[in-house]
Amino acid sequence: MADHAIPHFANDAGVSAIHIGAREFMCVGAKPPFDHPHVFLDMGDEAEIICPYCSTLFKFRADLHADESDPAGCLWKTPAAA
Repeated sequence: MADHAIPHFANDAGVSAIHIGAREFMCVGAKPPFDHPHVFLDMGDEAEIICPYCSTLFKFRADLHADESDPAGCLWKTPAAA
């Protein structure tokens, strides 16, 4: 079992690039109900990657934590099960 959660990021503001502190993450497009299929993205050794669904450019920034983004507010948290 994984020892950490994979962060999910959304681009509701429609910005061209989101700086994040994780190299492995999920892009959801926009927050539900306007999301696209949740796609796992892995930058590997690269510093940026483009989502194949929404074309958002994600750029890694080492000064951010895995659950932080610039602009702020792009992290999407999965609702807890009832």
